[in-house]
Amino acid sequence: MVLKRASKGFTLVEIMIVVMIIGILTLIAVPNFLSARMNSQKNSCIANLHLIEAAKEQWAMDKKKSTTDTPTSTDLIGTAADGYMKHYPSCPGGGTYTINNMVTRPVCTISGHVLN
Repeated sequence: MVLKRASKGFTLVEIMIVVMIIGILTLIAVPNFLSARMNSQKNSCIANLHLIEAAKEQWAMDKKKSTTDTPTSTDLIGTAADGYMKHYPSCPGGGTYTINNMVTRPVCTISGHVLN
């Protein structure tokens, strides 16, 4: 007489193996996700700094300003007819931007977010 085992459901060992595999995949994926997010924020911040720098240069040419003049954010924003940017950008990493004078490039308060 042969006893047949009714195979309904999963055993505890099978469930533990699946949970362990999911845990290992999570340990691999989360640091890569965080790194990709930080790189994305940095690249977006640098693009914003380029935008501010271009707006500064246009403002200086239009207003015939010297290298020692410093525009304010209100000098750079406005409508399409009278502004150089529609709105003042914000750093995706939570930093703040300093416009600086015409000789000095704009900067972000977060280290590593710098124009090349």
